[in-house]
Amino acid sequence: MERFLDPRTLSRIKDLPLVAKTVADGFLHGLHESRMRGVGVEFSQYRQYEEGDDLSRIDWKLFARSDRYFVREAERESEISVWFVVDASASMAVASEDADGWTKLDYAKHLIATMAYIAGRQGDSIGLMALYDDSAAITPLGTGDQHWSALLRKLVTVKPGQRFPAEDAAKQYLPLLQQHGMVFVLSDFYQEKSEIYDFVNRLAGKHTEVIAMKLNCDDEENFPFTGPVRFEDAETGEQILVNARDAQQIYKTARDAHTEEVRLTLLKRAIELTTINIDAPMDQALYDFLRNRSRVVR
Repeated sequence: MERFLDPRTLSRIKDLPLVAKTVADGFLHGLHESRMRGVGVEFSQYRQYEEGDDLSRIDWKLFARSDRYFVREAERESEISVWFVVDASASMAVASEDADGWTKLDYAKHLIATMAYIAGRQGDSIGLMALYDDSAAITPLGTGDQHWSALLRKLVTVKPGQRFPAEDAAKQYLPLLQQHGMVFVLSDFYQEKSEIYDFVNRLAGKHTEVIAMKLNCDDEENFPFTGPVRFEDAETGEQILVNARDAQQIYKTARDAHTEEVRLTLLKRAIELTTINIDAPMDQALYDFLRNRSRVVR
């Protein structure tokens, strides 16, 4: 892909459907240019038009943008259900101090809107579940543009709570998600207890593929702080005062260990983990996800 969309620029656009369509269309166009065939949420459903293809399968919107013909490929026997589950606990309200962009939850909303748009265009059923405290904001599975718009309206209402639901509260939602299809779980996986791990592990099954997307920000990845710094746990309120220079290596070691722990915990249930930096372009995150997923499948 020649050019990715700057998340700071996108964050200034307050129209969620516009951002989702812009990212999705740019991503699909770049995917065609790269000739990469996708898997999962069938990003590979489009290919260049060949003589003899049914004209009704041409994507005219992509033609208008690229002046080239692409057709929809019918690679699956039937549509699938695609659920998007987002952790709306307090730690998801974190953003990099100097990024002037999205929080993790903001990014998750826009990423879900984009992936739901792509899946919906393929005829898949899409649904949303945002989990926080002992509650959930839910848009049931459905298809069509009106349903996608309803899902986005629900996304807009999602605000961060204090914590991820306790096990007893969360397990009531499992039957909705355990269907033939895919479940994307978006979280930073920073919980004091193991509720989200228990929830995600219970999701995986014979007919349900679970993909975990771990959201980080630049500050968490690079630890750019200097001098004395006071950190506060967004969910417990606990504070700690440290010297940044002394703490940097300790932090990076602990961060890497935590990421590996998350990966290994999920791997036991054959759950794929994708790490995404919310301060990096969203279309690049989608492209990298698909590229890595294609390698695994091969």
